[in-house]
Amino acid sequence: MTTPDPAAPAAVAAGHRLHPMSWLFELIAQLRQFLVPLLALVVFGQGDRSELWPLAGLAVLVAASLWRYFAFRYQPEADQLVLRTGLLSRNVRVVPYGRIHNVAVDQTLLHRLFDVASVRLESAGGKKPEAEMRVLRLDQALALEDLIRHRGATAPGSGTGQPSVADAAANRDRPEGAAASRTVLHHLPAGELLRLGIISNRGMVLVAAAFALVGQSGENAARIFEALGRWLFGWVDTSGFDTAQWVVAGTTLLLAALLGVRLLSVLLALLQFHGFTLAEYGRRLTVERGLLARWRTSSPRRRIQAWRMQEGVIHRLLDRRTLKVDIATGGGQEDARSLRELVPVGTPEQCRALVAHLLPGSGWDRMEWMPFRPATWWRLFWPSLPLVAVATTVLCWRFGAPGLLAALWLPWAAFKARRQAARMGWAFNGRLAAFRTGWWSRHWYWAELDKLQALRVSRNPVDRRLGTATLVLDTAGAGALGPPLRIPFLPLRRALALQHRLAGEL
Repeated sequence: MTTPDPAAPAAVAAGHRLHPMSWLFELIAQLRQFLVPLLALVVFGQGDRSELWPLAGLAVLVAASLWRYFAFRYQPEADQLVLRTGLLSRNVRVVPYGRIHNVAVDQTLLHRLFDVASVRLESAGGKKPEAEMRVLRLDQALALEDLIRHRGATAPGSGTGQPSVADAAANRDRPEGAAASRTVLHHLPAGELLRLGIISNRGMVLVAAAFALVGQSGENAARIFEALGRWLFGWVDTSGFDTAQWVVAGTTLLLAALLGVRLLSVLLALLQFHGFTLAEYGRRLTVERGLLARWRTSSPRRRIQAWRMQEGVIHRLLDRRTLKVDIATGGGQEDARSLRELVPVGTPEQCRALVAHLLPGSGWDRMEWMPFRPATWWRLFWPSLPLVAVATTVLCWRFGAPGLLAALWLPWAAFKARRQAARMGWAFNGRLAAFRTGWWSRHWYWAELDKLQALRVSRNPVDRRLGTATLVLDTAGAGALGPPLRIPFLPLRRALALQHRLAGEL
């Protein structure tokens, strides 16, 4: 949120500039959206040089980047951050420290080479950040984060004043300074990074993106896939293979592909979560992670809106869980730099201890779960019927009688639905509202009552026919792509009664 201040121009006259190399990073940010088409044009182009004429606009982008460097200044004051932009037409913005709910300090590999960082300040009241400084010296970026984290430590008018950016940098450099107020809540050693890579499926996402990129290359896609096939199979003479040999070869290739994807996932986990540390500075949480590129983001504990815990099949085999939160910030939960994963991977005891620390006295580990009606499994099972019917029809039309094997999915779907219905439950203890679901992959969702923004009873045609409803609990930090906190398949009277009871507690 921006607040005009008539006295601000005088205050920022001697403000701080960005780093002298900031124009380069601004130029890279503007060119980023054109990198993929440009690379595709250079690699797959047919030699028509006239197609490169759009690069003539590069000079304009360089001029705009230089203009931003000379036109942007910032000045930290006692209780606010003053920003000035423009040379001919000047704009002054005043951002009170109290409105800044998330501070993100990012370093790519190029940033680390120049010892600089990008700083983004977010509030809960918008989709765009309050301020984005691309780029500052690393010590200035960390000092600004320190200043915002400790805002209000000295009340205005007390005679001492709010510490400046230079003071914050000096305090951080003292051996007994930051360490005295810093509490590490979770850290990922090398063994946990390996487990995270095995659990996650980030490698498959990258492989799918690579196939999609090749598919966009037009006629070259066939040549690329043909060359890939020769590289994989060209050294084997398959002309004399019988059925058993084809089965062995296919199984071996599938296992090798799965192993390769898992190794890629481990590599991505190492790059993204190396040095992952969740630390607490007073009432503020800070996460730092990354091997080549470093991300550092912080947010007040009070901005946590909802909690999610996951335990998949591989999680259970390794005795691990994942703990995530929704944070109310303007950047949105889909932003990769948002503070979302408190525990990317950890033991159930570590997750419970962290929840108990951040939600003291909430009674999360003593929730009394209310079961659903036994017939609920039908609601989970019936969507499989039309899908299996369509798949079986298509496969029978294409392959004949063997296509009927697709119908074998129905017994498994029924068994899975029964197990999931038996584990589903909801709970309310006067402070938390919670829902759990899943059997093959288990999930828990919960939120504090004072973080709920709206309560809504939703009914689809099946609900109206069966007399049931879904109670949706909206929070400020719920992302558009994230699962909402909702309790389905409730009898209508119970859903309305629970809605009335929760509304009375808000």
